[in-house]
Amino acid sequence: METTLEQKRLENLRKYQILDTPQDGSFDEITSLAVKIFDVPIAIISLVDTDRIWFKSSYGLDIDEIPKAPGLCSSAILSDDIYIVENARKDPRTLTNPLVTGALGLQFYAGAPLITKERFRLGNFVIIDEKPRRLNGKESSMLIQLSRIVMDRVELQLEARQLIQDLNGGIS
Repeated sequence: METTLEQKRLENLRKYQILDTPQDGSFDEITSLAVKIFDVPIAIISLVDTDRIWFKSSYGLDIDEIPKAPGLCSSAILSDDIYIVENARKDPRTLTNPLVTGALGLQFYAGAPLITKERFRLGNFVIIDEKPRRLNGKESSMLIQLSRIVMDRVELQLEARQLIQDLNGGIS
């Protein structure tokens, strides 16, 4: 059953036609804002694909994707709750993760899932720090709100594409 659910999640992700699209200033503005709000060096809008985690927007990171296997975002989409790693060097879930042990030196990760209207989790709105930290209730609420703003934008883009297709279909 999990395979079927994952297949449906991936079909839902593809429906949005967002993977491998060019940078979008509105998403970049949101990740830039998150860096300032949370006082962290990195903020990411991630989408979890079949074998990779692709970044629609990333502030403070110069890569577009990472493999799915060691990615924290793969674990973060398993729940509707925020996925938090307060100290990655002491958390058993992340001790061998290359993002923790490698050059990035990730120590703090918080990801709020990007949830569609159909309740599929496509990816996460993520903040990352190079030092351990905690999120208080207000910060958790703000992270969830930012993930909802991103999904509202993604949903609007899909609706606009569908409207244009409908209008173009009526012309021919």
